[in-house]
Parts: sequence; structure tokens; C-alpha cells
Amino acid sequence: MSELSTISRHAITVLAGQLAVMAFGVTDTIVAGRHGEASLAALSVGSAIFISVYVALIGVLQALLPVWAELRGARQTDGLGRSLRQSLYLCGAASLVGMAILLSPAPLLRWTEVPPALRTEVESYLAVLALALPPALLFRIYSTLNQALGRPKLVTWLQVGSLFIKLPLSIWFTFGGAGLPAQGVVGCAWATLVVNGSMLALAIWLLRTQDIYEPLRIWRRMEPPHWPTIAGFARLGIPAGLAVMVEVTSFTLMALFIARQGTTASAAHQIAANVAAVLYMVPLSLAIATSARVSYWLGAGDPARARKVVFIGFRLSALIGIALAAILLIAKNHIGGLYSTNTGVLALTGGVIVWVAAYHAADALQTLCVFVLRCYRITVAPLVVYCVLLWGAGLGGGYLLAYRGLGPWAAEPSPTPFWAASAVALWLTAALFLAMLWRAVRPAAKTRATGSQGR
Repeated sequence: MSELSTISRHAITVLAGQLAVMAFGVTDTIVAGRHGEASLAALSVGSAIFISVYVALIGVLQALLPVWAELRGARQTDGLGRSLRQSLYLCGAASLVGMAILLSPAPLLRWTEVPPALRTEVESYLAVLALALPPALLFRIYSTLNQALGRPKLVTWLQVGSLFIKLPLSIWFTFGGAGLPAQGVVGCAWATLVVNGSMLALAIWLLRTQDIYEPLRIWRRMEPPHWPTIAGFARLGIPAGLAVMVEVTSFTLMALFIARQGTTASAAHQIAANVAAVLYMVPLSLAIATSARVSYWLGAGDPARARKVVFIGFRLSALIGIALAAILLIAKNHIGGLYSTNTGVLALTGGVIVWVAAYHAADALQTLCVFVLRCYRITVAPLVVYCVLLWGAGLGGGYLLAYRGLGPWAAEPSPTPFWAASAVALWLTAALFLAMLWRAVRPAAKTRATGSQGR
């Protein structure tokens, strides 16, 4: 099977699972909205806090993908099993940190001036999600392992199947029935806990019964913590997790800054953000598939083949990113109608979608680059770039353009300046990441040519 076919099949499978996971959030939003305005407001605040914590922690664990793919490429199956067991210590530490934050949200709620009437509901919602966090992170380890093995299909089936459990449970726990009292928005959290626990239980069963895991000897006795290994995980995972957090919070803070412009602007921004988030799943899936193959060939001692895979993944991501951006430009005046019938919202959304198209084309490139850079153990520099450009130029520049004016541009209170500044910042980010990636792959190719590479 060609590398193009391998990457494409892997990416499509991952994409199906990612879209199913996104549908979990859509399900809760619809159910909470049907329950009442207060439930929807509590979900909005609570889910924003949970997602900020969750994505940072899964970013730490997702960064283990190149480590395990390299071990697979080097045919060190015993080493992969040991590395997997050591990752459980990192997962345990991440779970404790995340639970501590979710169980103590009061200072953050006061700082962000969340109305006191919502705080009790939000705190109850987050307390249940604190219990749901450890199984979610453990399942992420299982997911990352399967991606490293080039076998994401089992994970995708679990994610898609769980969606059909999540929907009825969220409705039942939220509205009550069959002897169960209505839980309100907290019911959505209880449904998440049940689903996460079920997915983890099925993952453990698959690890024990499926032949593909047998060579890894996963079920050996747990070794004591090997601190050099765990430190290596942390050096790779913590910057990656923080980078993901910067990406997510740049969206979160943008929404907060736009909220002062009124409901029309907020609605237009929410539509744009939702479109961007759905489209992001495509380059994300390609990046996961590409990085798994790059690390596999690096582990196999063939950096020239890894370099070839980088270019295949880059071309795929660029072509698909450009194609999706073009579709957005063609349909810019119709996309808003899928979400709203308000004429003001529709008019504003059409202009914002133009910048979403530019944003996505850059997003496709930078996502592929940042994942592959982790294969070459480059994580700190991308984090610095994210902080400076996404927070500084993107978010800060958007704020100046919207509320203060910048140079010849007068202030324009609208979501458009935020998206325009973010698109420009993301293109600069993509350019810098491309330069980093080019420098990373060239030495590998030269080393291969001289025959001095040894793994």
C-alpha cells in the first residue's frame, strides 16, 4: 500500500471519530437549550472551563504519538509496552491537576464575573465532569496508542457508537423520567461520565482480547516510575499541551471580547467559530495520520522515507485546505442561513466567513507542521510562536482594530477585525512553522545520504 493511501485511510478513519466526539458537545447544547435558558447559560460557562482544561491535558498525552510510532518502526514492541505503562503515571498526574481545577472553579467564576445565580449550577456541572476526566484521559492514551500502531478503526467505532448512547442519556438525565428526577444541565455531565466510563471499559476489554496488542505485552506487572522516561514525556507533552491551550483560549477570549458588541455580533462570531472548528477536524486528522507515519519511518532508521511522507502530508493538507476555503468563499452568503434566520446576523456572517476561509487555509498548513515538528522533538519554539502571534498579533491586533484603531485603520466594532487579525497571524505562524520544518527534515535527509544515521 502506498504512503498516500495509508495516510488517507488513516486520516478518514480518525476524522469520523473526531466528528463523533464533536457531536457530543452539540448534543449537550441542544438538550440544555431545550431545558431552559439558564441551563444553556450554565453549560456555556461550564463547558468553556472544562474544554480549556481537557484539551490542554489531552494535548500532553497526544504528544506521545511520535514516541510510540518510532518504537513501532524500530520493532521494539517490548519497549512500546513499557512506555505505555510509564505513560499511566503521566496520565495520573494530569488527572489530579485537571480534577483539582474542575473541583475549585469559584475563583475563576468570580474573576470572570459569572452571575451568582449561575455559579452553583456551573460548580455542580464541573464537579461531575471532574469524575469523568480520568477515564477520558485514559481513553486518550488508548486512542494515541492505536494511532501510533496505524490502527485507528477500533477507536473510531467506539466513538461513533458512544454517540448513540450519549444522546438518550443526556435527555433522560436532564429531563428525568422512569423514576429518575430531572438533573438539569448537570444531567449532561452525568451522561458524559457514563459514556467515558463505558468507552474506557470497552477499550480495556479490547486491549485484553485483540491479537494486535499481544506483541506489546501490555499486561505485564507495572514497573515503578522511570523518571528519565517520564521526564522525556513531559518535555514533549507539556509544551504541546500548552500550545493547544493557547489555540483554544484564543478562540475563547475572542468570544468574550466580541460579546460586548451585542447579540448579533456574538451570533455571527459563534457561527464562524463553529464552521472553523468543524473544518479544523480535516487537517487535524491528516496531521495525526502523517505524524504517525513520519515517526514510524524515523524509528525504522529511514529519515529519507520520513521526509517523503512529510511532503505527501503537506501536499494533501494544502490542497484540501485550499479546496475547503474556496467552498467557503463560494457559499459565504448561504452558510449563515443554516444557523439563523435573523437578517442582521446573516449579513454580518457573510463578511466574517471570507476571513474564516483565509483562516482555514493557513490553519490547514500550520496544523500539519506543528504535529510533524513534534516527530522531530521540536515543541518549545512552536509554543512561543503561538503565544506571540495567536495571543499577541491575532487576539491583541483584533482588539486594537475593533476598539482602538490601528494606524490608518479606524476602529470597527465588529467580529470581522478579530477574524482578519487572526487570519493574518495564522499565516505568519504557518510560514514560521514551514521554515522550522524545512530545517528539521533537511539534516535528516543529509544524515541518511552519508549513512551515519543510527537508531
